[in-house]
Amino acid sequence: MKKWNVVIVLGSAQFVMVLDGTVMNVSISTVVSDLDTSVTAMQAAITFYTLTMAAFMLLGAKLGDVWGRRRAFVIGSCVYAAGSLITALSPSVGFLFLGWSIIEGLGAVLVIPAIAALVADNYRGAERVTAFAVIGAVSGAAVAAGPLIGGAVTTYSSWRFVFVAEVVIMLGVVLCARIITDSTPRQSIRIDIGSVLLSSAGLVLIVFGMLQSKTWGWVVPLYTPEIAGVPIAPLGVSLTTWCIALGAALIALFISWQRRLMRDGRSPLMQPDLFSITTLRSGLSVLGAQYAVTAGLFFMVPVYLQMTLGYDALETGLKIFPLSVSLILFSIVGTALSRRWSPRRIVRVGQSTLVLSAVLLLGAVTEDLRGGLFAAGMFLAGSALGLLASQLGNVNMSSVGEKDTSEVGGLQGVFQNLGSSLGTALIGSLLIGALSTSFASGVAASDLPSDVRETVSAATDRGVTVVPAADVAGIGEAAGLSDDDSSELADIYRESQLSSLRVSFVGLILISLLSILFSRGIPAHVSIRRRESTGAAEKS
Repeated sequence: MKKWNVVIVLGSAQFVMVLDGTVMNVSISTVVSDLDTSVTAMQAAITFYTLTMAAFMLLGAKLGDVWGRRRAFVIGSCVYAAGSLITALSPSVGFLFLGWSIIEGLGAVLVIPAIAALVADNYRGAERVTAFAVIGAVSGAAVAAGPLIGGAVTTYSSWRFVFVAEVVIMLGVVLCARIITDSTPRQSIRIDIGSVLLSSAGLVLIVFGMLQSKTWGWVVPLYTPEIAGVPIAPLGVSLTTWCIALGAALIALFISWQRRLMRDGRSPLMQPDLFSITTLRSGLSVLGAQYAVTAGLFFMVPVYLQMTLGYDALETGLKIFPLSVSLILFSIVGTALSRRWSPRRIVRVGQSTLVLSAVLLLGAVTEDLRGGLFAAGMFLAGSALGLLASQLGNVNMSSVGEKDTSEVGGLQGVFQNLGSSLGTALIGSLLIGALSTSFASGVAASDLPSDVRETVSAATDRGVTVVPAADVAGIGEAAGLSDDDSSELADIYRESQLSSLRVSFVGLILISLLSILFSRGIPAHVSIRRRESTGAAEKS
């Protein structure tokens, strides 16, 4: 393959983009301690990091068309480096949220669509297929290596140095960007601000509603927010439902507005007709589901290992190591198989393997951790994610003509990060919501004295915070409970953690099963030829 230097530069940027989430996940307990914050706050930071990208990715892709893709890539890399530096120096969770969740996310919305479009610009034919496979493998490697890198650096030094290293890598990417060819002419178009506001507001409301479901309840209000003493639950329905419904309505309005812009001869932020391409629609849906499962898995497994079993960041990374090995291995295997198997076959094998891995991991959730079963589940999960990563990028980018590659790159970024946001928000809300319910039920049914049960119930009236199980007895003693009562409370909390994790894994299984339905439009033939944008696209 020619011009390996170009894919190395683009792959380095891709590696950093993907690395962030997995590094932060295995460092959750350490960051919570360092910044004096909570797991819930970290869940919000992780969610909004990917949500920022999802909300503004279409804008980032469009700016790439206006500024030039290489220029957008360089500007985004600089913004990302600035955000990484702020994150590395964060004295509080507020600064971390600003640097990581906001500024890094805004840099990524320029970089990620540009990577996909620049790969298409710099490679043709078989080289392009290989280049997209390399980018997919690099993403897989970042997911795989993140837990080990984050675990080792956090345990032996500080999680902050990971972000310092990101600054150095992104500056290197900027210095090497001149070798990348940008052959696509810039477009002289006006970006519609209303479209940006509609799409971003809709996505934020949907994900924020899911994120708050653990506190507000899904439909029936649990803990209703108040304004001037007046509960806010219109028609007696939880704000979660209203946020999601309003977000969906704004997205529908956004799509309708894009069609109107096209009818009026103006430039839309997104071409709605792209979703009439069966291959693209299916590929993006599978991609979103894949990232939802990945994000959910990388949120709940570290919580289980660190908060329930007391593992440190490095031990957590080592426990995830089987996934790391298999993800890299099967990214390569998937690329090799694509010469003989159709993308649909490879994707469905990956999806089926993902369901099986989630079932095995569910069986491994015990107080003493069934190590062999857990390792097998993680290895199969990595195998599945590697197979999917090897196919979906090329499936999506090969479904459109040259002029639409930047927009499809943006759509890929939207679905990747929206999937990650929804996965973290949904699985995290299931986890914390189930923990609160299980703990309250356990305390009510326990042999604890009635005054202790009332005290605990009042203290956890607005939900239960995720804390290390080993700390609960000490918290109870500090609150004035006897040694026996504190010990029993700790046992109830530990069992509640395990119960909530099982509920979360069931949610993961359901998402994995649902994603199989999305794969019907993935090409069933071995070679994927690029469609022309003049109407040869397959329509449903």
